[in-house]
Amino acid sequence: MEAGMLWLWIGFNLFVLAMLALDLGVFHRHAHVVSVKEAALWSVVWIGLALLFNTGIYFFWDQLVPGSAYSNREAALAFFTGYLIEKSLSVDNIFVFVLIFTYFAVPAAYQHRVLFWGILGALVMRALLIAVGAALLKEFHWIIYVFGAFLIFTGIKMALHRDEQLHPERNPVVRLFRRLMPVADHYEGEKFFIRRAGRLVATPLLLVLLMVESTDLVFAVDSIPAIFAVTSDPFLVYTSNVFAILGLRSLYFVLAGMVHKFHYLKLGLSVVLTFVGVKMVLIDIFKIPTGVSLGVIASILAIAVIASLYRARRSTQEQVLSQ
Repeated sequence: MEAGMLWLWIGFNLFVLAMLALDLGVFHRHAHVVSVKEAALWSVVWIGLALLFNTGIYFFWDQLVPGSAYSNREAALAFFTGYLIEKSLSVDNIFVFVLIFTYFAVPAAYQHRVLFWGILGALVMRALLIAVGAALLKEFHWIIYVFGAFLIFTGIKMALHRDEQLHPERNPVVRLFRRLMPVADHYEGEKFFIRRAGRLVATPLLLVLLMVESTDLVFAVDSIPAIFAVTSDPFLVYTSNVFAILGLRSLYFVLAGMVHKFHYLKLGLSVVLTFVGVKMVLIDIFKIPTGVSLGVIASILAIAVIASLYRARRSTQEQVLSQ
């Protein structure tokens, strides 16, 4: 890795760490219930930072990464498309987070803390997965067909199992942890560990964190190959992924109370994954331009959201009329 590129990686990660420290150390130093207004404001901040970073790529990519295979416009378009894919797939995470918090009856004041540490762990896991994926694609071109086939399979599976139930008690990570360490019966504030009779005991909040981490790993296995379909540049893949994940906590608190209204969103996401998988499989036969991919993905998501909201509105009207 060239010295300039190395400093680019270091600078971006220092920025991420600084933002996370500001988030937890200043704005969420004390546990509290995150209001929709506060969450919406933070969502605007994270989306704004992502778009500002995207603008920086558009104007300075050739200076930051001299000799890159991408022009400024291509790099900016690849980042935005990857960001849109990851952002839309992260909504699926929200469905699962709602189920996890409901199952474990997590107090609203402690949910942000779980999501903060969960997303911090997710960033580390995704960085490792991206590094492995980039190395595999560099050494073995045929891996792209494996990624493509996997995404097609995942998309079809998601479409056929849209109402799949969550069973935390079957989670292998949670079951293994319960065997290795005792778990308290009740929450102890926002603590993950407590001491009882001189013995270290985990709280249920730690089990929730483990559930969040393990389920996010499953989502990462789906989403990261999807972004590699847009660009093979590790920095663009990583940064678009990170910005989408950083805004996931605030997006959760905005949408948690209304995720049930997005009935067709999961179907839309399944179509997006299938489309991206087909794009990867056909890459050596016909390369779909990134701009076209962006238009297709945005259109699919827009149709899914509009159809979902129309269905929710119609259902509400029918309920009112039936009364």
